Amino acid sequence: MKLPPEEQAKADERYMLMAIAEAERAIAEGEIPVGAVVVAAGRVVARAHNLTETLCDVTAHAEMQAVTSAANTLGGKYLTGCTLYVTVEPCVMCAGALAWSQLARVVYGCRDEKRGYQAFAPRALHPRTSVTGGILEEECRRLMQAFFRKKRPT
Repeated sequence: MKLPPEEQAKADERYMLMAIAEAERAIAEGEIPVGAVVVAAGRVVARAHNLTETLCDVTAHAEMQAVTSAANTLGGKYLTGCTLYVTVEPCVMCAGALAWSQLARVVYGCRDEKRGYQAFAPRALHPRTSVTGGILEEECRRLMQAFFRKKRPT
């Protein structure tokens, strides 16, 4: 279901705020603040945040957790018709998983200049997946910067 552009922009911000709330949960757990939400037909079907420290698993990124949760909720491995909202541009690993899940849309907050998929594998996502970046970009960037400033004081 395609929304008019003005309504889509409002929905994108509303769901990104939910992803930011997940990123804040990650901070509270000592994780890098990346949050993700999967939406299907206007309904949130998954919420997740990074769990790499908690699970001692380098693959436990927010996107991976959200895709697994959404697939379990929806009862199938493909997420066609779904949108992933994530606070930071996915890495190459996550972009590959997102491609296999066949998401309709990926919406992210801020770019990841060092590890984002666009720098290394710009065609990694499924060809039918549309991408929207920069939703609540400053808020997402500030979360990451504040986290790393505390982690690595100058």
